[in-house]
Amino acid sequence: MLGSRGAVATSQPLATLAGIQMLLAGGNAADAAIAVAIALTVVEPTSNGIGSDAFALVWDGKLHGLNASGRSPQNLPVQTLLEAPKMPQLGWATVTVPGAVSAWRSLSQRWGKLPFERLFEPAIHYAEQGFPVSPEVARAWKRAEQTFLPLTGAEFQPFKAVFFPGGRAPRVGEIWRSPAHAKTLRSIASSQGEAFYQGELADAIAQFAEQTGGFLDHQDFATHQAAWVDPISISYRGVTVWEIPPNTHGIATLIALNILEGFDLSQYPRDSVESFHLQIEAMKLAYVEVDRHVSDPRTMQVAVADLLDKAYASERRHLISQTALTSIRSGFPKGGTVYLAAADEDLMVSFIQSNYEGFGSGILIPDTGIALHNRGNAFSTEAGHPNQVAPSKRPYHTIIPGFLSVGDQPLGAFGVMGGFMQPQGHLQMVVNLVDYGMNPQVALDAPRWRWIANNQVLLEQTVASDVAIALSDRNHQIQLAAEPSAFGRGQMILKSNHVLIAGSESRADGCAIVL
Repeated sequence: MLGSRGAVATSQPLATLAGIQMLLAGGNAADAAIAVAIALTVVEPTSNGIGSDAFALVWDGKLHGLNASGRSPQNLPVQTLLEAPKMPQLGWATVTVPGAVSAWRSLSQRWGKLPFERLFEPAIHYAEQGFPVSPEVARAWKRAEQTFLPLTGAEFQPFKAVFFPGGRAPRVGEIWRSPAHAKTLRSIASSQGEAFYQGELADAIAQFAEQTGGFLDHQDFATHQAAWVDPISISYRGVTVWEIPPNTHGIATLIALNILEGFDLSQYPRDSVESFHLQIEAMKLAYVEVDRHVSDPRTMQVAVADLLDKAYASERRHLISQTALTSIRSGFPKGGTVYLAAADEDLMVSFIQSNYEGFGSGILIPDTGIALHNRGNAFSTEAGHPNQVAPSKRPYHTIIPGFLSVGDQPLGAFGVMGGFMQPQGHLQMVVNLVDYGMNPQVALDAPRWRWIANNQVLLEQTVASDVAIALSDRNHQIQLAAEPSAFGRGQMILKSNHVLIAGSESRADGCAIVL
């Protein structure tokens, strides 16, 4: 879609409309992005909520980064967790302080034109009046039944009552509403977010934690602050690719692109074994570094600059051969998500928030609609690992907003949600745009691959069979995935000669609208 006044692209049409309403009311891209983010907590609860974390990249003539991820509880029982082979997936031990509300507030205070309360109106309407559940959300909700319905602990019962009324997930087209969610949003709006971190909502969370064996307390919430950070970047064939620095794994995309830059991908067709093979192998080499080194910046043992060094990328590039790598080690010494983009004539916003694994921890604070994420699941229990679980620490984070620029001019915002698919989706979007000259919609819809581990690779069923066979011949263990969500869901808004070009892919229910 093309336009010049403003654009919004999200995974949910109702959320896209919320952003457009803000633009038509005289707001800017920041207002639109915040309104979308808030609305998505209602209309796509399978991926995010009020209890999410969030990150953003904002262009206003230069690029700014916002890290609104929260830290683990100061009273987390670390020793007990370290005795397990890995972190639990559900329950209080996985809950860190949710940062999404602090992201909304920080963006509004810095760039917003409309009153903060105005940005909540569409979401409150959807929560109170209800909305018809869309197809992809219904599919995700149905899949979640097997995870959450069997839970018997007292801490999980409010969550089940709200999201699985009658003991099942809502079906496509059924109206779902959450009045308590609306009440909570009103409290956050009227208090400029203070109710969540130092008021009645913080009290409710701390009280429920105390009653059901949780670890978060008032001090954890009162000390939370979203952090403005310097984005990190590399140049890829003349285009600067930007990511949020660790504790996110956006750096994986940059490492992989540095490695790929030594190959001329344009000599091969986009959907060819040669192009896919090189991208997959570069991604493997990037992920081994990320898995070994990325953590809360305070505990990282290798500098970001070293991980992004072009000379180091050249050294690692030589490990790529005609067949799939099956065992790789770092070259250094050991040491459910929603994405949205919004733009106007002056601002461009790349924003992402998530409950991590689908609905998150399975814990919902009674009478509030606040479903808490399970981001602590990404901590390591390996002794001495930089990402080892600890009190008051930010965990490794999978959610990453992306941004592109050329020289001192913005090219645009992009993102692909989907856990560990996200850096892989970012890589494929950049390759599609830069090496193959695709427009945003075509770049988003093009067939995707996903590296899993070792030489295991998932391919979309739309990948040509001859490519799949040829990758198998190169020792990739290929599986075709029937579920489109395995390959992420992305949005993109680019700017060219003051024209905004927006896309929202077909793997989600969403859409892009341009004014």
